Amino acid sequence: MLNQTYKNVLVGVDGSDQGNLAYEKAIAVAKRNNGRVIVAHVIENRVYEMMGYSSLNDNLLDQETENAKELLADCKKHAESLGFTQVETVLTYGTAKEVMCKDLPEKYDVDLIMVGQSGLNAVERLMVGSVSSYIIRHAPCDVLVVHPDNVEK
Repeated sequence: MLNQTYKNVLVGVDGSDQGNLAYEKAIAVAKRNNGRVIVAHVIENRVYEMMGYSSLNDNLLDQETENAKELLADCKKHAESLGFTQVETVLTYGTAKEVMCKDLPEKYDVDLIMVGQSGLNAVERLMVGSVSSYIIRHAPCDVLVVHPDNVEK
């Protein structure tokens, strides 16, 4: 019988309910497996590149960076309030799909990626694609999709 343990659980947060639920579950999985959570926020710098660099865009990027730092600090505090201290926060820039599926799993020896179910509707998924869908198809390890209706079970 296969007895899988997960020592390095990667979860991305963006402030959405889906991301928060995935983070909650990631803490629970890491606690059960005596592992750690790598909680990441990826700032999509392509958006700023497409907008061109100006002082206004630099200010927007600075503000997004500050918001991300605050979000990650809140994540760490939340885990500590649950008695869990094995949390590493990562703030990075790039394409969320690549960072979450390739860069961070390699760097942190990730054996499970947890993602929230996409909040995008069908048209939005067609236009921008879903990070969750990409991770499910391309991840180098197991992926767990947290469905909002199953949180209390």
